[in-house]
Amino acid sequence: MNRVELGDSIELIKNVEDESVHLIISDIPYGINYEAWDVIHKNTNCGLLGKSPAQEKSGNIFKSRGKPLNGWSQADKNIPLEYYEWCKRWSGDWYRVLKPGASCFVFAGRRLAHRCICALEDEGFIFKDMLAWEKDSAAYRAQRVSCVFDRRNDEENSKRWEGWKIGNLRPLFEPVLWFMKPYPQGSTLTDNILKFNLGAFNEWKLKEMTELNDGLEKCSNILKVRTQKSDRGLHPTQKAVRLMEILISMVTIEGQVVMDPFCGCGTTLVAAKNLNREYIGFEINQEYYKSIIQRLES
Repeated sequence: MNRVELGDSIELIKNVEDESVHLIISDIPYGINYEAWDVIHKNTNCGLLGKSPAQEKSGNIFKSRGKPLNGWSQADKNIPLEYYEWCKRWSGDWYRVLKPGASCFVFAGRRLAHRCICALEDEGFIFKDMLAWEKDSAAYRAQRVSCVFDRRNDEENSKRWEGWKIGNLRPLFEPVLWFMKPYPQGSTLTDNILKFNLGAFNEWKLKEMTELNDGLEKCSNILKVRTQKSDRGLHPTQKAVRLMEILISMVTIEGQVVMDPFCGCGTTLVAAKNLNREYIGFEINQEYYKSIIQRLES
């Protein structure tokens, strides 16, 4: 069963058998124009993914220019809808390959997560909960309003707006959307557990695995997982292996199949292998695909 395939997951997943997967975990593109693979809309502009003078100087973690919140044109107002339509392209096959009662954990950006929720709900998924991964660090690059006025030589407004910033607060949590495929009508969730070994979560295992995380309220929907040195450097949005291990252990048992349709550098698959689960992964970028193979072999 263990396999990793290079290519577009929207096409590759069509070859996966119906109701053959016990869990999907995926860190999908957020649609916020982080890099070229994260542009999930048709309305581009010559400035998109370019570099501003400030980015050139600072080596900002956001290495390329995205769209401003207001957008550059009226067509940019369609971006949330286009993201929803993109999620609909693959959500049907995700639903098809999962067994009844199986869970699906989706890392989705805070800005467009609601569109992902609607797409999967419209496909038939139950939106069970929203978890929060509380990180130990996060980049903070909000621009000071006074600096903008300084560049305009507007001393009066620079002083008036001192202490104000343009942008967001430090993003110390990431939402993890928890979906479940419904169990058959006329049966109970307990019946489903007996038939498919799916539908419940392992509280004992969750307590055991989260005792290493300082200050975590046991069995809450906030997961405080520290990023290790080995969790960096392979992908710009790389997640912690320990976090994936917790999610996998919560809802599956050994020998069950974990799928990640948007592998990135393969963290989900590494976690599945560590926990004696079978895995299926798809990745469209050849360099990241090579990293996945190397990680699994080592």
